[in-house]
Amino acid sequence: MARKKFIAGNWKMNTTVEEACALAKGVVDTVGNVSDVDIAVCPPYTNLSAVYEIIKNSNVKLGAQDVHWEAKGAYTGKVSCAMLKSVGVTYVIVGHSEQRQYFGETDATVNKKVKAVLAAGLLPIICVGETLEERKGGKMDAVIERQVRGAFEGLSVEDTLKCTIAYEPVWAIGTGETATPKQANDAHVFIRGIIFKLYGDETAGAMRIQYGGSMKPDNAKDLLGQKDVDGGLIGGAALKATDFAGIVRPV
Repeated sequence: MARKKFIAGNWKMNTTVEEACALAKGVVDTVGNVSDVDIAVCPPYTNLSAVYEIIKNSNVKLGAQDVHWEAKGAYTGKVSCAMLKSVGVTYVIVGHSEQRQYFGETDATVNKKVKAVLAAGLLPIICVGETLEERKGGKMDAVIERQVRGAFEGLSVEDTLKCTIAYEPVWAIGTGETATPKQANDAHVFIRGIIFKLYGDETAGAMRIQYGGSMKPDNAKDLLGQKDVDGGLIGGAALKATDFAGIVRPV
């Protein structure tokens, strides 16, 4: 099965409303008419509504960087799926390594969020990946398998097919270090193998697995040319429209 490439920009804790609007306009101007690649931008919560107004008539979709699993209540500082949906969000990043590292995200909370996102009719981008210490210690496979199995616990085949996995080696996020194309592809093959064990060949073959970790215009073509790399979850390079466009359309 041919899998459509999917490039999503994670803007993290960057951009004021004005800066976000300018960046969104740049993205629309450069790749807004691209139809053979799925494209999303994921601004901070404060900028979602303004960015949606700019991208809504293009092929660029809106994503959020996180969500809470409860529908409403006394959860100061959190946002719900319904809130995200009301401002035009389509995709939600879940389980990003920075959430795991700094804010107490666990495999169990990732699973709760994934289920809430799917129940709301939104599409999860589920992040998994090992630290440098885990890779060097020979624990990479065990860590990734635990994270994947935890995220998909209790999900039907139908719901699983609505998910995207983003493989993000933690040691390559924002460091300038990048997994080699072979390292990235090998990890994606391993992840696809886990989905195969859980859901079978057809679902594993349909699952899109993005690579995240210092993907830039100058290495995007080699990474995206790998058989099992189906796109990218882009951090730093997503903050410049020309760089982001260079990944959507690598030379």
